Amino acid sequence: MSPANVSADDIMEFDLDSSPVDQRGRSMFLERFIHGEIYKARPDVNAVIHSHSPGVIPFGVTKVPMRPVFHTAAFLAVGVPVFEIRDAGGVTDMLVRNGALAKALATTLGDKPVALMRGHGNVVVGPNVKRATIRAVYTEVNARLQTIALGLGGPINYVSAEEGALRDKNPGEEGRAWDGWKEKAMRK
Repeated sequence: MSPANVSADDIMEFDLDSSPVDQRGRSMFLERFIHGEIYKARPDVNAVIHSHSPGVIPFGVTKVPMRPVFHTAAFLAVGVPVFEIRDAGGVTDMLVRNGALAKALATTLGDKPVALMRGHGNVVVGPNVKRATIRAVYTEVNARLQTIALGLGGPINYVSAEEGALRDKNPGEEGRAWDGWKEKAMRK
């Protein structure tokens, strides 16, 4: 079903092998393996977001690396790897439909907060849902801003690794954005 139509009754719990705890006849999301394999590989992660973020996709299909252009996306300064599913599974339908492909994606993600998926989207992680959501939103915003900056030509003065590390230590007041997004979602 469309994510916009999901209700609390539709939410399913899975174990780390992506098997349902209580399926109750409900159909399962095909790419659920992404979450379980990342949780296995990353004990620091308590939230995984997979999306088909349109602004991000061009950075997964070109040689242009995604780099942070504004402070709220400084977490990208550690680097943004690109998962090439053909390296893990040969020619596929580009969906991470099993544990082996998901494990390869988790390996590509490594210790980073974001990995791009060539021609597909991205995966974003965090220590909690709030931080993962903030990272996912600002990864998309950064992609759009970087694309604009690239179109202007000339060298781009990216956020440095040192600035990114300092920003990660003091991310600012994340609650304002989170509270606004949550309020908007709850109205629907």
